[in-house]
Amino acid sequence: MNILPQPPIDLSRHSGFDKFIWFLGVGLGSGLLSKAPGTMGSLAILVLYPLWIVLGLFSSIVIIILMSIVGIYICGRSAEIMQVHDDGRIVWDEFAGQSITLLPLIYFAQSSWWLWLGFALFRLFDIWKPFPIGWADRHISGGLGIMLDDLLAGIMAACVFGAILFFVS
Repeated sequence: MNILPQPPIDLSRHSGFDKFIWFLGVGLGSGLLSKAPGTMGSLAILVLYPLWIVLGLFSSIVIIILMSIVGIYICGRSAEIMQVHDDGRIVWDEFAGQSITLLPLIYFAQSSWWLWLGFALFRLFDIWKPFPIGWADRHISGGLGIMLDDLLAGIMAACVFGAILFFVS
């Protein structure tokens, strides 16, 4: 991820569909809000937690899988539009990874204050990038590469989060 100030994106030559895809890619604008766009994207998706609870575990998993599959295109096309691979402002991948991390919270039906531990665990794995997250980040390109490291970070964070919730419940 590039931490230097990012140049503005000229969307004037792109179609309405491309602008829509880019808007999804930057997390409905959350990736444009701060010097820490990944953190902002991870925070923004937390508003869906009540929806995940209402939908239940199985439906949430299905939606997150669909979000992840579609995210390969969204992130890849957003990177093409921005002309930078894995631009820090692309946070759809954080949306999916953070959502994966919250699955144990839905399963164990714990109080929502645990949400903050799930958020912190996802950010830890997303930034630290232990194997295989770092390997995927460095060796897989395109939309799949942008998505995969965050999906792996979400899975690893969910495993740790689930273990913690198992032992406290």
